[in-house]
Amino acid sequence: MSAHDQLLVVIDPVARRNDGESVRIAKDVLCGGSEAKICLPEGPEDFARALARRGARRPVVIGDDRALLRAVSLLHRDRWLGDGVLALVPVGSGVELAHSLGVPRGAVAAARAVLDGAVRRLDLLVDESDGVVINDLAIPVEPSPLYPAAVWGGWRSLLRGLLGPVPPPPARRHRLRVEADGVILSDLDQEVAGVSVRAMGGRAEVVISHGDGREPLTAKAHTVTVSGPDFRYRADTQVTGPVRTRTWTLRAGAWGLTLPSAL
Repeated sequence: MSAHDQLLVVIDPVARRNDGESVRIAKDVLCGGSEAKICLPEGPEDFARALARRGARRPVVIGDDRALLRAVSLLHRDRWLGDGVLALVPVGSGVELAHSLGVPRGAVAAARAVLDGAVRRLDLLVDESDGVVINDLAIPVEPSPLYPAAVWGGWRSLLRGLLGPVPPPPARRHRLRVEADGVILSDLDQEVAGVSVRAMGGRAEVVISHGDGREPLTAKAHTVTVSGPDFRYRADTQVTGPVRTRTWTLRAGAWGLTLPSAL
């Protein structure tokens, strides 16, 4: 049996609790088509230890987007992603990131893709603290303190019933310095509504929105630096901060994910 058929199947505890039936189905398919070692970690530390002891086996994660992000982060810090290949069977309610990457819906289809699929090399955004972004990040993430999202939604529904259409709350502005490959796109003397960065086609695509009807400013770069007053940012599903500066570098084809051969 080849090394490709020797799997380390790490089953996230959240997946086991929330959808044990899908976990069982995925495990049966994987064990039926490979020599699989099953790991049942009880928490993040056990999860990390299981991946660290993978040996020559190909790691397969059964879990949601957070489990995928945890695995990619750990394997990146272990400097394994460049040569290794990861696989995922998405189980849980938060799996849109996995599906956006091309992982099939359904435990059977995803498990069969692990066994019969092909490796696709994907880009990764990496910051100076070794944090990773698989898909995209948004800066900042906090709502305006004058118009908290949930509260404003309730008042807006009430006012609409009394007065008719009600305009949305004003966009909160921020002063951020944004640099793309050393070129300043926006400085602290300019207010912006938000910044997004996405790994796309071997470059990082930067979009700066102003919130005043103007067209967003876009650019592509290998390195993006954002600085300014304390800000938080959302990297995929994780919120980080506050920080005063952060630099992301695009690493093209930095990790491999097993996907259906037809993709």
